[in-house]
Amino acid sequence: PVRAAEAQRPMVIAAASVSLEQAVKMAEQRYKAKVVRAETQHNDNRTVYVLRLLNESGRVWTVRVDAASGSVL
Repeated sequence: PVRAAEAQRPMVIAAASVSLEQAVKMAEQRYKAKVVRAETQHNDNRTVYVLRLLNESGRVWTVRVDAASGSVL
């Protein structure tokens, strides 16, 4: 039983990861803004999506999203 649980663990981690496309959609919905630039950075064995957003009033800002969890950093 322990081996079966351990074998499933990597699958759970993989399922929790977020693609760049998913991160863009999430940020656009959350901030009600358009992602005008998106790039992937790799820092300390961690993948982070750096998204530049533009809203209707012309405000531009940057959001970093952890690719593993989908959380905004």
